[in-house]
Amino acid sequence: MYDTCIFDLYGTLVDIRTDETKKEMWEKLALFYAFYGAHYTPEQLHESYNRLTKCLAIGKGGIRQDAHEAFPEIRIEEVFRTLFHEKGVNADEPLVRHAGQFFRVLSIEHLRLYEGAEEMLAALKESGRKIYLLSNAQKIFTEYEMNVLKITPYFDGIFISSEYGCKKPDLRFFEKLLHTFNIDRNRAVMIGNDGVCDIEGAKKAHLDTLYVRTDISPKEELPAANHIIETMDMGRIKEILLSH
Repeated sequence: MYDTCIFDLYGTLVDIRTDETKKEMWEKLALFYAFYGAHYTPEQLHESYNRLTKCLAIGKGGIRQDAHEAFPEIRIEEVFRTLFHEKGVNADEPLVRHAGQFFRVLSIEHLRLYEGAEEMLAALKESGRKIYLLSNAQKIFTEYEMNVLKITPYFDGIFISSEYGCKKPDLRFFEKLLHTFNIDRNRAVMIGNDGVCDIEGAKKAHLDTLYVRTDISPKEELPAANHIIETMDMGRIKEILLSH
C-alpha cells in the first residue's frame, strides 16, 4: 500500500502555458523597472534577463531546454535584483519579489488545475495518505500560484528546487524530501509527467513511480514506470493511488 504520494506540479497537477517572448510583456516590464529608476529599453531588458539567467544556470550546472521552467535550479530573485543593480538601483526584497511576480503574471497564458485534480487530492487526504510536492520551480512563482489554485492545504510538505540548490532528477533533491519527513520509500510513490526528472530520478531513490503523459510533457519515449497513463486522467490516477 502507498501511504505517501509525492507529486510533481506543473504538467502533473497544474496545466500552465507561459510565453516569455511577447514584445508587449517586455515593454510593460521595462516600464515597471523605469518606475523605480532602472531605465531599459524592452530589448535591453530582455537581453539582460537572458544573459543573467544563462550565466547563473551555467554556474549551477547547466539547463535542460525542454523543462517547464528553463532555470529551475537558480533563485530567480537574483536575476531581478541584478537587473536593478546594473542600473544603480538598490532594490529591497519586496520590490525584487514584486518585479519577479509581475514578470510571471505577464508571461502566463493560462494557469489552471487539470480536471479532477483537487478531487483526487481530497480523496487521498481523506484516505489518510501523506501528500508531498517535489517541484522544479521558483518559490516566488509557485508558492503564490498554488495559493491561487487553492491546493496548498492538501500538502504535508512542499519542496521547490529554487530553495534547495538542486533539482530533479538529482538524487539529492529526492533524498532531502525523504529524510526531512522520514518517508518510508518502500511505501511511497512519485507521480509526474517527465520521464527523466520525475521517473528516472525517483527510481534512483528506490521509489515506485506513476507516469502520466500530458501536453507539456517532454517529447520522449514512455519511461519504465510502475504505472503508466498515456493521457491525462485524474480518475485513473486516483484509482491507482488508492488501490495500491
